[in-house]
Order: sequence, then structure tokens, then C-alpha cells
Amino acid sequence: MKLVETRVVVHFPGFEPLDGAAHRARYERSAKQSAAVWGYSIEVGAPAATNDPLYFEVATGGGDTAPAATGSPGWQTRSRIHMIDHDVLVSRLRSGNTLSQIIAGFRSCAQIMTDGGMRGYFRHAWRFGLFFLFPFLLTALAIALTAQIAIIPYSLGLAPWHMLWSGPLALCFFIFAFLPFSERFHTLHLFADWKMAVALGRMDRADFNDWLEDRAAAVRKALAEEADEYVISSHSMGSNVATHVIGMLLEREPEIFRGKRVVFATLGSAILQCALLSSATLLRARVGLIARCPEISWLDVQCLTDSINFYKVPVVAVAGHADAPAAKMILIRVKQMLTRERYRRIRKDQLRVHRQYVLGPDLKAPFDFTLMTSGPMPASVFASPEAERIPG
Repeated sequence: MKLVETRVVVHFPGFEPLDGAAHRARYERSAKQSAAVWGYSIEVGAPAATNDPLYFEVATGGGDTAPAATGSPGWQTRSRIHMIDHDVLVSRLRSGNTLSQIIAGFRSCAQIMTDGGMRGYFRHAWRFGLFFLFPFLLTALAIALTAQIAIIPYSLGLAPWHMLWSGPLALCFFIFAFLPFSERFHTLHLFADWKMAVALGRMDRADFNDWLEDRAAAVRKALAEEADEYVISSHSMGSNVATHVIGMLLEREPEIFRGKRVVFATLGSAILQCALLSSATLLRARVGLIARCPEISWLDVQCLTDSINFYKVPVVAVAGHADAPAAKMILIRVKQMLTRERYRRIRKDQLRVHRQYVLGPDLKAPFDFTLMTSGPMPASVFASPEAERIPG
């Protein structure tokens, strides 16, 4: 197998309050973990100055410093990684006071329900349905308790003036007890996540659409660079952004990938979080464009212990393209990537488990994000559990 000497990576991170520099720093930490586990050298370069979106170079090598080639005892691979983060959208969705964020969150909940999203979640991945309901049920319960505290005087038959103390007491409960407690579960952050799901499904927000147009232009430029391989990777909500951006490029230039080897890798994908909305016709159409592009190999990385993905659900078929080539499912296990102690610490934190797709390993495992995006083997080898991940 011919090893990869040069690679262009376009990565769409998940819904986190991190800019490109923070994602690059995370990548560097994870890459060093991977290199230590697998025994290869790695150098993560500084980000290119004044560039938006941010990109940086990664150099990996093993054995001798001979050029990458079949049967070579050593190898070198250079990858340029473009970080297409959406921190500006996260910040926009998290702006405003707490009350406005709660109201907007419940509005998005209602929109998901009326668009049939919740029904689709429970039909295809019941754990994802529970993930959807959890922050709203938790907040609704807190609001109900707050109201009960406020009307204690009425319940006890006391004079109305007693509301002067019960009202402030109820407000104190919500602000100083519930809100800090709810942050353990990132409740307001999840509210914003669902607002973004509605925006990317309905495509009815001009600011989001303009941002996608801008990112599409940047990605078009990145894909024009010469390389042996092009990896378009995405994590969680970022998979919806990736689908829109790559779909937009295919709509305008159907032959854009002619002569290129392209891997479209979705990690813990949330495409169906948006695509199951009845209004998401454009997103579903773009899923079909990507699936039918002959130059693209679609790898859909899923994990049983991650409740925030659609485990064993055929994303292309469920998006309405049963006649199109299916994405190749890669089923991974987080416990194979981490030491027993670390896995025990994180397994009850579902958001932490969900991030493991793009984090460094403690142990050699069939899936390694750094090797997929910076290693010497073509990214397509991760579709085969038996294939080597690094030349031995």
C-alpha cells in the first residue's frame, strides 16, 4: 500500500465554546498522546498568522527518514489541517441574559417537536431522544419547583402579603441553587446546541447562511491545495456544518473532487439531529450529494457507549437516500482506547465520552483520530479492523 506523503485535512469541530486556536491546542495535546502510544514522531506547527479559518502543519515520521513508499523502512507524512470551527455561532447563541436563553431554548424545543424531530429520535435512537429531552425536563422541573415555593403562602392559607418573602425566596432558589446545579449538566449550553440544530435544519437564519457561504469559500480554497489525500473530518454538530459546506460546493461544482482521493469522516455524527426535522430538506439533499459523489469515501464512526450519536443507524438511508451508497460504519469502543482508571472516571460523563473521538488515546486501538488525519496510512484503512494503522 502506497503511504501518504501529503494530506489536506478540513476539520469541522463539534459544538463547543472553543476557537480555532483552542482546537489546535487540543489537537496538539492529543497528537502527543497518540505519538507516545504508537511510537512515532510528531511535530505540530504554529498556526498560520492572520488566517481565517486557522490552519497549521503537522509532520509525522517513523523509522528512518526515507520518503513514504511501499516497503520503505521509514516514512514521513506532512498534513495541513484547516480548523473550520463555529465558535462565533456558539458565542452568538449563548449571548443574552439567562432568561432570554431559557426562553429561546424552549422555543427551539417546540420547533424540534413540531418538525417531527423528537419522534424521529425515539424511532431511530431512543438514547438520543432522552438526550434531547433531558435539559428541558430538568429546567421545567426547576421552574415548577420555583413556582411552588412562590405560592407557599397561598397553599398555607396565609395573607397575600406573605408573597413578599416567598417570591424572593423562589427567585433565590432558581438563581443560586438550580442554575449552578444545572451547569454540571451544561444545560444552557445544550439549549444553545438545539437552537443551532433548528437553524441548520430550517436554514432560515441569514446570519448562519452567510457564515456558511463564507466557510464554503474558505474550504474551496483549501481543497485546491495539492495533496495525496483529502480528509474532511467532522465531530458531532460539526458534521451538519460539514454536510452543508461540502454539499454547497458539490451543488456548484459537481466535478470539484475529480482526480482526488477524498475521505468524508463523520465522528459521533449529529447529522440526523438536524436531518430528521421535516424542514431540513436542503440538508437531506446535501447528504445525498455527498453519498453519491464517486470520489468520496464516507466513514461514519460510531460508539455504543456514546449516547449522543445515532449508533448503528444508516445515516444516508434515514436521510432519504436508500438508493445511494451507504456510509461505511466504523464501530469503536472508548474502553479500548483508555486505561481502565481513566475510563472509569469519564464513563458517566456523556459529553466527555462524546469528545473522545477527537482526543488522544492511552492505548493502541483500532481508531485514532491523529493517525487518521496525520498518519502515514490512507484514512480509508480505518474502515477495516484488521488493517495496519501504522507501518510495522
